[in-house]
Amino acid sequence: MLKCTVAVIVFALASAMPAFAQDTMMKCDDASMMKMQSDMDAMTDPAMKEKKEMASKEMKMAKDSMKAKKMDDCKMHMENAMKSMGKM
Repeated sequence: MLKCTVAVIVFALASAMPAFAQDTMMKCDDASMMKMQSDMDAMTDPAMKEKKEMASKEMKMAKDSMKAKKMDDCKMHMENAMKSMGKM
């Protein structure tokens, strides 16, 4: 009985990991850009000014990369923006 319970728990955790990994992967698309922009706009605390400025710079580079169809660079800059905002 205990072995069966442990097996079920291990299987459930293993099944959940790929779904979690997909949710945390950054996408370089208009919807992700808009979400990131609204997250930055919500940063109104003056103490967060430096983080917001750094995130804005990274987002500008991400948008430029997306226009140039450099998706790997775009994803990298979007991840850097999230790190700047403390979201990763």
